[in-house]
Amino acid sequence: MWHDVRALNATASALTALVVLACVASGVWWLSQRPMFTLRAVRVESMYGLDLQHVNELTVRNGVLGKISGNFFTSDLEQVRTTFEAVPWVRKASVRREWPNQLIVQVEEHEALGTWGEDGKLLSVKGDVFTANLAEADEDHALPAFDGPTGSEKEVLTRFAELRGWFAPIRLTPESISLSNRYAWTVRLNNGMSVELGREKDKDTLHGRVQRLVSIYPQLVARLQEGRIDTIDMRYPNGLALSSAALTVPADASKPVKAAVKKKTNTKTTKQI
Repeated sequence: MWHDVRALNATASALTALVVLACVASGVWWLSQRPMFTLRAVRVESMYGLDLQHVNELTVRNGVLGKISGNFFTSDLEQVRTTFEAVPWVRKASVRREWPNQLIVQVEEHEALGTWGEDGKLLSVKGDVFTANLAEADEDHALPAFDGPTGSEKEVLTRFAELRGWFAPIRLTPESISLSNRYAWTVRLNNGMSVELGREKDKDTLHGRVQRLVSIYPQLVARLQEGRIDTIDMRYPNGLALSSAALTVPADASKPVKAAVKKKTNTKTTKQI
């Protein structure tokens, strides 16, 4: 009999606890639905305290606010984060609540390094490919062009930094770098010269080919005088091949090829008295 009484008391206590919990939950739900917790503002700021260059706080906030559902308690922060990360120029976003009716969104912007491929996309300094307004990206200076197979973005970015250092002794800088589907490298320099570097046989292949070009480049320029080298192929193990509009082919093939000499034009100067 005592066992039955104790069982009944335990059951009653459990039911009482459930009722209390249900009342508390109902009260919390009722309170969370009060108008004071309706989202009134979404503040957008830089993740690292830097000025935002391309993300306009007002435009982004107004464009995204209508896509956020729920209030201070019920809004899905993960959904808000992904919504902001879909905005052009936004690389990463983090979201937190601020009592009682505001969300704080911190964003990290992409920093464009150059263009990627032929689809109007951009490559960031961190190796991310993203889509944004190209006119905004190159408003300060022309961007170098990059291209390569999907997944090679960070490899191309690393090679760009290396090539800048390798060509620095002859004061040339890469303006375009392309990695073919066969993983052969081509670089175009700021003097208009396109250099075929080919595929990497080992980690020193490309560096060795560039060093060979750098060492002989002053002699090539001197031989061609004022002529520009259009293309140069460094894939040969012990030599190179080049093309230039300044080269002429002699009628006698036994004679060496000479650089074309530009004709001087006589100009008259008239002095007025």
